[in-house]
Amino acid sequence: MEAVIGVLIIVIVVFAIVTLLRSVRIVPQQRMDVVERLGKYKRTLSPGLNLLVPFVDSVRSKVDMREQVVSFPPQPVITSDNLVVSIDTVLYFKVVDPVRATYEISNFLQAIEQLTVTTLRNVIGSLDLERALTSREEINRHLSTVLDETTGRWGIKVTRVEIKAIEPPPSIRDSMEKQMRAERERRATILNAEGHKQAQILTAEGEKQAAVLRADGDRQSRILQAEGQAKAIRTVFDAIHTANPSQKVLAYQYLQALPQIANGTANKVWIVPTELTKALEGMGGALGGLANMAGDIPKASVNSAAVEQEAVEAAEAAAAEAQKVNDQVRLAEEQVSGDPDKTAALPAPEPIPPSAALGGADYNGVVDRERA
Repeated sequence: MEAVIGVLIIVIVVFAIVTLLRSVRIVPQQRMDVVERLGKYKRTLSPGLNLLVPFVDSVRSKVDMREQVVSFPPQPVITSDNLVVSIDTVLYFKVVDPVRATYEISNFLQAIEQLTVTTLRNVIGSLDLERALTSREEINRHLSTVLDETTGRWGIKVTRVEIKAIEPPPSIRDSMEKQMRAERERRATILNAEGHKQAQILTAEGEKQAAVLRADGDRQSRILQAEGQAKAIRTVFDAIHTANPSQKVLAYQYLQALPQIANGTANKVWIVPTELTKALEGMGGALGGLANMAGDIPKASVNSAAVEQEAVEAAEAAAAEAQKVNDQVRLAEEQVSGDPDKTAALPAPEPIPPSAALGGADYNGVVDRERA
């Protein structure tokens, strides 16, 4: 008897403990528990300590009210240009109504995944590959709108939908990489060409300015040289006119300048002036005039043979100088034409007789007077 009483006491204590445990429910923060009484929705337990009717009330589901993140596996999607791409998506959502999330749909997470896949295929199917790769914001916004409208009646709020990656086929990736590489090389070539063009323009501008400055400096230098030469010629011309030299002095200076003209190494063609004989005549007259200076030289000291010999030597020297100039002219013509046989050489000047160099009859008259 005592044993039966002891068993009953134990059973009563266990029942009391179980009843207490089933009647007291502690709900943590950000969680809502859906309670059913005899299989019918009764109420929703809020966070904290809650009391239930033992063996009558039961918790149907425990709903997490926090925002949740779900990453879906890659889904193959066909674009409008018939290319199969693999798309990874990430979904952010939260339960706003635990009762509707419990009773409106059996598995809201699986439903959201399937809805995301179908909506993504509809959106990507209307875009080509290039637009799908560059329109992620538009795709995300469209997915978020469709999912939010559909899951709203389930008591779920889709806060954000993100596309992690869009993977085209390997062959398409290779083609895209080649295209991108070619585009970058084209841009680099264009930039190099632009830089080279700008460099050439700047170089040309610098050379132009330098050439202008050099030309201006050369012009100023030539102007100054011309002014200096003009001033020097004017000074010499004024000095000559002031001194008023005679014709004989000019003829003598002319004969002295002939050897300097002939000695030029860069001269190819020489023109024998027609005034050569006149210059010789003037020199002869000058030599003859020396004999007429009776006031300076005594008559007794004048030797007619010596004077005649000097005149002959001067005439021969002038003729030799003229022949030398003529030979240089003929040699220059042969160098220019390149064929000495076909070159028409200038005729040799006639030798000047001593009588012409001495002034002709004037010298004879002087000799006759000296002899008398």
